[in-house]
Amino acid sequence: MPRVQLPAVTPKRRAWNKGRIIGQKRPLLPKQVWAIRARLELAGYRRDLALFNVAIDSKLRGCDLVKLAVADLVKDDHVRERVSVIQSKTRKPVQFELTENTRDKVLAWVKSPEMIGCRFMFASRFHDRPHISTRQYGRLVRDWVTAIGLEPSGYGTHSLRRTKAAEIYRKTGNLRAVQLLLGHTKVDSTVRYLGVELEDALSIAEQIDI
Repeated sequence: MPRVQLPAVTPKRRAWNKGRIIGQKRPLLPKQVWAIRARLELAGYRRDLALFNVAIDSKLRGCDLVKLAVADLVKDDHVRERVSVIQSKTRKPVQFELTENTRDKVLAWVKSPEMIGCRFMFASRFHDRPHISTRQYGRLVRDWVTAIGLEPSGYGTHSLRRTKAAEIYRKTGNLRAVQLLLGHTKVDSTVRYLGVELEDALSIAEQIDI
C-alpha cells in the first residue's frame, strides 16, 4: 500500500501583539498633561516633574532627552529660554524653547541636594550609569499615564514627543513649523509621525516650498 504524505501541521503560536495596542502612541491631551503635572507636584517628585516638562517642551526623542547635560539647559544659574542640541539619529541640530513653568521646575531640580556634582540633568541612581536609560524613561512614562487612569499600552515616550507637536499642528495647520520643531529632514516624515490625513497633508504640502 502506498504511503500517503500528510501535510505538515504548524502549531499555532500566540501572536506577540495579541491584546496589545500597537502602532503609533497617542499624544497626551492638554488636560492629561496638567493632570500628570499636578500629581508629580503633589508627590514632590522634582526630578520626574522636570523630566516630564522638558520632554513636553523639547519634543526630543527619548535617547536625546535622557542625555541632556545640565550645561545644555542651565548657564550662570539661569535656565535657558532657547536650547539647541544635536540629535543622535540625524546628527543635525534641533532647537526648542522652554516655557516659564518648565524653567522653574528645571531650576528647582538643579538646585536640589540630589543634583550636587551631577553632569547630566537626569542622572541615574545606579553608579554604573551616568544618566537614566531610555528603558527607565519608558517605565516612568508608563507610571505617569497609569496614575491618571490611562491605558498604558496606548502611550509611550513618543507620546510626550508628539504632544506639543500635535497641539501646534491642530491649532495652526503649519506642517513646516512642526517639521522644524521635531527635527525631521523630510515633511513626509512629519506627516506619518503626526498621522495627518492624506488630503489634509497634500493641501498643506502644496503651500510649502522646502
